[in-house]
Amino acid sequence: MADLASELARRGHNVRVVTARNGYDDPSLVYPARETLRGVDVQRLPFSSFGKASLSRRLFGTIIFMMQCVFSGLSSRRLAGIVITTSPPLSDLAGAIIALFRRVPILYWGMDLYAVQIMQLGKLKRNGLGAKLLAALQRFILRRCTSVVALDRFMAQNLKKWGVRDPQLLVLPPWPHDEYIQPISGANPFRALHGWESKFVFMYSGNHTTSNPLRTFLDASLAFKDDDSIRFAFVGGGVGKREVEEHIRQHQLRNVVSLPHQPLSELKNSLTAADVHIVSLGNGMVGIIHPCKVYGAMAAARPILYLGPPQSHVTDLLDRHQFGWQITHGDVEGAIKTIDTILATPRSALVEMGLAAKAVLHESLSQSILCGRLADRVESTFHLRNIQPLPSPPV
Repeated sequence: MADLASELARRGHNVRVVTARNGYDDPSLVYPARETLRGVDVQRLPFSSFGKASLSRRLFGTIIFMMQCVFSGLSSRRLAGIVITTSPPLSDLAGAIIALFRRVPILYWGMDLYAVQIMQLGKLKRNGLGAKLLAALQRFILRRCTSVVALDRFMAQNLKKWGVRDPQLLVLPPWPHDEYIQPISGANPFRALHGWESKFVFMYSGNHTTSNPLRTFLDASLAFKDDDSIRFAFVGGGVGKREVEEHIRQHQLRNVVSLPHQPLSELKNSLTAADVHIVSLGNGMVGIIHPCKVYGAMAAARPILYLGPPQSHVTDLLDRHQFGWQITHGDVEGAIKTIDTILATPRSALVEMGLAAKAVLHESLSQSILCGRLADRVESTFHLRNIQPLPSPPV
C-alpha cells in the first residue's frame, strides 16, 4: 500500500493514507499523528492497535480503527475514490460504508479471503451464525466495489463465486521490495553472524501461521539432526513459531534454529543467507491466501522448496520456469528424498536456478511493472485526469 500511495503521489495526485498510530506487533511503538512521507499525507489514528496477544484485543482494535476510518472518510474533502485491502480483517468494511454515503468508486485489493480462510481453518462453523454474518458482509463489500484486484488466478476464481464479474477483475500478484532485496557479492554478514559460512542453509522467512503449516518439513528435519553441515533456519514471528521452537526443544536439535523477524533494512542480508528458501501454503488455502514469500526468494536469486498443494500459484511458476521443487503436506519421506536431492545438486546448478528466478521477477514481476499497472488501474477506476508524472526522488 505504501508503494502504491507513493507511486500515485509521484504521478501528481493527492493521496491520503489512513492507518494506526500504534505498532501492530508492538503497540508500545507510537508514530506521529500526521506527517508527509514520499509525498503522501499519512493520517494515523489513536486507539487502533492493542497488540496481537489475543483475538479479542485484535478484534477490539479493529472495530475502533474501522469507526475512526469511517469518520475520516466521511469528513474528507474532494474524495475521488478509496483503495481498500483486506488487512487488517474487516477494515475493507469501513471503505464500503464510506463509499455508500459518499458515492465514490472503490478499488478492492484482495490480500486474502478472510471469511473463507477462517472457515477453512475450522475457526467458524460453515453454517453457523458467525460464518453467515461474515459472508453477508463480504457480499455487501464486493457489491460496492468498482474494481477488484486478485493476487492470482485461483483467487480470481473464488471472487467470481462471490459475484465479482470479469470486467471488474484484475489479476495482479504482489511485488517484492526490489530495492531492499538484492543479491550481494562477497561474504554475507548474516551468515557470518550465525556461523553459517560453511553450512547449507534451508530458510523459511516470514510470518508463521496455521495457514502456512511447516509440520512436514519439521518432521523431515529429524532425518538430518546429526548433520552439522546443514542449517534449517526459521526466521520471523507469528503463532506458528511456537511449534517450531517446541520442535527444537523436544528433539534437542542443534542444526534447526529459530530467529526473530528481521527489519526491512536487513532483508538483503537475511534472505540471501539462504541456499534454498522454503515456501509453504496450507491445504485448502489455494485462492484464499497468496504465497507472497516466493517473491522474496526470487528477488534474492535463490531456488525454492515449496511445501503445499500440487496446483497453486507457486507450482504455476515452478512448472513454467524450473527454479524449485514441490513436496506435499504429510509426505515426510518425500520431503527427506527431496532434501537429499537438493544437497546432491551441484552448487553451480543451484546458482543457475536462483538466477532464473531472479530473471523471471525482473522481466514480469518487478515492483516497477506491477505497481505501475496497479496505479494505472486506480487512475482509470477513479477517472483521474492524466497528470504529468513528477521525477522520482533520488535514492
